[in-house]
Amino acid sequence: MAASTFPALLLAAMLLLMPGAEAVWLELPPSGTKCVSEEIQPNVVVLADYAIMYESHPTSHPTVAVKVTSPYGNTVHHNENATTGQFAFTTSEAGNYLACFWIDSAEKGSGTSLNLDWKIGIAAKDWDTIAKKEKIEGVELELRKLEAAVESIHHNLLYLKAREAEMRTVSEKTNSRVAWFSILSLGVCIVVSVLQLWHLQGFFRKKKLI
Repeated sequence: MAASTFPALLLAAMLLLMPGAEAVWLELPPSGTKCVSEEIQPNVVVLADYAIMYESHPTSHPTVAVKVTSPYGNTVHHNENATTGQFAFTTSEAGNYLACFWIDSAEKGSGTSLNLDWKIGIAAKDWDTIAKKEKIEGVELELRKLEAAVESIHHNLLYLKAREAEMRTVSEKTNSRVAWFSILSLGVCIVVSVLQLWHLQGFFRKKKLI
């Protein structure tokens, strides 16, 4: 019993250290746009389901439009006149992915509510389908989840290490530029001081003060 419980507990602990599923409740106004963003690494699977919750606004039944864009502005999903929908993609760029929703029907009422279930990485995998396809269950399935979690955490650490190296390079370049600017400023001050001294000497000589 303890042996079968340990992998599940370890998996739960690992999942707390990494991005996974996130459920968001959005209140869409009659006019305007509501957006949700998530910073995601490259080569990560993203799966999201969205649906209008008519229970909160029973008198109106509008439809919504959704647009998901990558950090560089590329459209990865676009849908109109929807009440429910899903988008799934594998990220090719690192950065903030933006999902925007707005009411696009003539019937807007007082707005509507939308539920967004956003899953990233290991949380986006359909483990039931994988278990049936590969005929695994129990401890073996939990170990497979642990393996996927460890791999995802490893990729996260490599990504953070690369970002740290990139930020260090930018910081070093900035410090180098500041140092050169300081030297240049000091040189300009010295030249200006010498010119002022030369000008004052000439002025005093003309006035026969020296």
